[in-house]
Amino acid sequence: MSENKLLDLSFEFAVSVVTLVDNVTAPKSSYMLNQFARAGTSVGANIHEAQYAQSKKDFISKMEIALKESNETSYWLKLMYETKRIDFQTYQYTERLCGNIRRLLIASCKTAKENME
Repeated sequence: MSENKLLDLSFEFAVSVVTLVDNVTAPKSSYMLNQFARAGTSVGANIHEAQYAQSKKDFISKMEIALKESNETSYWLKLMYETKRIDFQTYQYTERLCGNIRRLLIASCKTAKENME
């Protein structure tokens, strides 16, 4: 595990998103899975990209994009659960990871904004 908990969690989350997408066998789910996969993997990609931001403003922007993507991911995850594409255990595990990341992103954005002032 690295020194950056958010980087580690976001990578673990991306792995869980890819695994979930690969395991859904419900017919006619591709549109939902594509949206979920794009949003879910974008969370970690933006967090990783923020580590090499060109400025504090760029860092905050990338972290806020990751936050928005995590919110969208939760939507698709809940929709897949409610339409019986995934089971409760899968939903609960993945949503818990997403929620943890979201809380860390909120705190990181808040701290970065305060440090800019």
